[in-house]
Parts: sequence; C-alpha cells; structure tokens
Amino acid sequence: PEGETMPQFITVERAGAVEIITLNRPEKLNAWHKPMRDELKAAFRSAAESDAVRALVITGAGDRAFSAGQDLEETQKFLSGEQGAAWLDEWRVFYETIRGIEKPFVAALNGVAAGSAFQVTLLCDMRVAHACVRMGQPEINSGIPSVMGPWMMVERLGLSRAVELTLMGRMMNADECHRIGIIHRLVPQADVMPASLALAHELAAKPSIAMRLNKRRFREVTEPAFRAAREAGKRIQGQAYASGEPQRYMAKFFEERRKKRA
Repeated sequence: PEGETMPQFITVERAGAVEIITLNRPEKLNAWHKPMRDELKAAFRSAAESDAVRALVITGAGDRAFSAGQDLEETQKFLSGEQGAAWLDEWRVFYETIRGIEKPFVAALNGVAAGSAFQVTLLCDMRVAHACVRMGQPEINSGIPSVMGPWMMVERLGLSRAVELTLMGRMMNADECHRIGIIHRLVPQADVMPASLALAHELAAKPSIAMRLNKRRFREVTEPAFRAAREAGKRIQGQAYASGEPQRYMAKFFEERRKKRA
C-alpha cells in the first residue's frame, strides 16, 4: 500500500499458504534490536490476520546464526533499572504477539539460537535444524539474569535441566536438543528450509478451526506462568541494570572483542 515502508531488518515472502519470515542482519548474526523486533511484530500480526496465510516459518539469513539473540550494543547503553524494566516490558509485548498467533509456526534453524533467540524458537510450535546448530541460554555470562527463558524451559524440559542450563549458561548441540525433544526434525543443512516448508505445508493443510482451538488452549494452559514470569522479569531486570553488573560484563565483552579484531 502507498506510504508503507519496506522492512529493513527482515524479509517476508510467501510460498503458497506459508509465510516465510527471515531475520536479515547477518553481519550482526541476526541479533535483534528494537527496530527489528518492531518489524517482526508487524509481520507476525499481518500473517495472523491474513486469511491467505495458514502457517508461518521463521529463519535467519546466512549460514552462521538463526539469531545471536539480543543485540548487546542496545542493552549496553542502559543507564538505569527503569530502562531495564522498560526493555523487559517491550519483550512482553513481543512474546505476547507470538503467543497470540493461532496458526502453526515452524522455526527453521539455520545456525545458532542464543538467549532470547532460543526463547523465540521455543515459542514456535516445531523446530527443524541441522547437526551444527547450537541452542541455549548464555545470558548469565553477560551478567543478565534470565526469567522468560527459564519459564519456557521448565515447561518444555523440566526444572532440573532448566536450572542447569540457566546457571551454567552453556549452549547445547543439535544432538542433545534433538534427544530432549526441542528439535523435532534433524536434517542435513541443505534440507533445513525444504523440510521446514514441507512441515509447514503439512500443518497448513490441517483443519483450521481445530488448529486454532488447539493453539488457543495451549496458550491458556501456559498463561498463568507467563504472567508470573513477565512480572518477575520487570522486577529482576530492573534490579540487575540498577546494579550496573550487566553493563560491566557487556563492556568487558566488547573490549575483548575489540582486542581480537585489532
């Protein structure tokens, strides 16, 4: 439509009844900042409202990363607990948008999915990946406490593994992710997108009312814990950023990266 601006940080295309959304900041390992998340929210809402779209696939540009998660250049600039809490509230809206999609949603994992990107893949219904994909919640290594990720992992993996992954901040390889059930299809690298599209088309062909009601019920079942996590997240991120610890660890990360590049 006239006056509509093209997204800068994602691409959107259609394959029949399947909408394909690609994170498109490969030079930043597809890490997201607020402008990218705003574009994603608009694309998700458009697909959710379109009668022509019956399923969605999300992937990343390039072959290194689905997404490295939060762009630390954005969060490093936070100077107060209020900014940390506001940031968490923006994520609440982002996650609520994904949770509100009542159409099947497939993650085509072309590379690493870390931190909030790991969380977004967990919000998808099914995940397809290749053997070199790594997934996990390394936020503690940047001084960032995890709230939304542990909530998702507790529901999908159980408390014991959620605690270990959160406190260690380690990345799981694809074999482990497949074994514990968060990667549903493990295929050769060249087959990730074809297999994801085939799965999305299969899901798109299912009865649409039953699909919508099933997804709505899953959202209802998980809503109380989601609300508790988002409220705790505002408090905890506010406390973390007020302490200055995340900013110190991120500054250390950028300094070490600068030295490596020098």
